[in-house]
Amino acid sequence: MEDNEIIELFITRNEAAITESSRHYGRYCYTISYNILSDSEDAEECVNDTWLRTWNAIPPQRPSKLSFFVGRITRNLSLDKFKAKKAQKRGGEMTIILGELDDCIPSDHDVEQAILEKDLAKTINQFLHTLPERECNLFLARYWYSRSQAEMAEQFAMKENNVKASLFRTRTKLKAYLLEEGIYL
Repeated sequence: MEDNEIIELFITRNEAAITESSRHYGRYCYTISYNILSDSEDAEECVNDTWLRTWNAIPPQRPSKLSFFVGRITRNLSLDKFKAKKAQKRGGEMTIILGELDDCIPSDHDVEQAILEKDLAKTINQFLHTLPERECNLFLARYWYSRSQAEMAEQFAMKENNVKASLFRTRTKLKAYLLEEGIYL
């Protein structure tokens, strides 16, 4: 079944939409969630919550790419759960990943910052389009899919130190790009 057909099931409020979404994107969403949470039960819970959020979001929204849509929902749910767990205890790969971006991206949350978040996201997307494909894929694997550096080294057939160095250079470029675009840290 194609994305358009699954989306149409959501729009017509057919419960088969959840079954089809889960069949097509369940593993994908689980991987995203597990990479953030490192806990299979919490990852399963986030994936299940993804289908409810998707059900509530379509309609009125009509995503052009269902995999990106459900992936974003899963990622946001997982990050929320991670933050809640982090409040209880510190540690884990996700803390390291978020810490790596601290120098590049402002993190103070106030009203003005919330308003500027869309501009920041747009600017980061523009930056990603300036990168060579491999560099962009490494950046996304780390900071979107929350993959460990060891997993990335295996996936991209690189040494772990090379992955680490590439990510460092990309973060440095991102910081410079943000400053160029008028986003001050």
